[in-house]
Amino acid sequence: MASSSHNGKNSHAPATPAGSPEAVQEEAGEFLTTAQGLRLPDTDHSLKVGQRGPTLMEDFHLREKITHFDHERIPERVVHARGAAAHGIFESYGTGRSVTKAGFLASKGLRTDVFVRFSTVLGSRGSADTVRDTRGFAVKFYAPEGTFDLVGNNMPVFFIQDGIKFPDVIHAAKPQPDLEIPGAQSAHDTFWDFASLHTEATHHVLWNMSDRGIPRSYLHLRARQVL
Repeated sequence: MASSSHNGKNSHAPATPAGSPEAVQEEAGEFLTTAQGLRLPDTDHSLKVGQRGPTLMEDFHLREKITHFDHERIPERVVHARGAAAHGIFESYGTGRSVTKAGFLASKGLRTDVFVRFSTVLGSRGSADTVRDTRGFAVKFYAPEGTFDLVGNNMPVFFIQDGIKFPDVIHAAKPQPDLEIPGAQSAHDTFWDFASLHTEATHHVLWNMSDRGIPRSYLHLRARQVL
């Protein structure tokens, strides 16, 4: 009968009393555990028959670790998944107290942390920045009262008039699900079917076919809010 080398693993370790220093250390994340909370002294070696034998399927940690890996999916945004961003400081050069309640505009010289994001709409994380597409932007002001989020596109119009059609236009413009092409742009029959059936999209299509669809740089993005 073949012998089994456990390489330091011990599935019969005594339970740690609640409230003890060891339990507090475990809760602080000092030890690796299985998904069921069993402490793992070793996660780098699987159970094997002898020193050089085959791996044993009775190694529950190996099966759990590989199963988790096989099912890993890192989600991305449905739209605006590709872009670039930067942190900075916004400094107010005038007083806007008479026209706004926003505290970061209320006094001259007030400095507020800000985060700016530019992105394409349709492309996935690995798509190109040079495709013809509507560009989006977001500016977050981290003010003491809370976060002021300014969001918009570089187009003065939009494909739809009713928000209930938003999932439809995005599904139509995304790459075809059977081919995953073309990437990050809507040059396929699915989108043109939508555009032909919803003529309100014509205005935005014309804007997209202009130079606004392929801006030269982030500096050339004319930001507009979509109302």
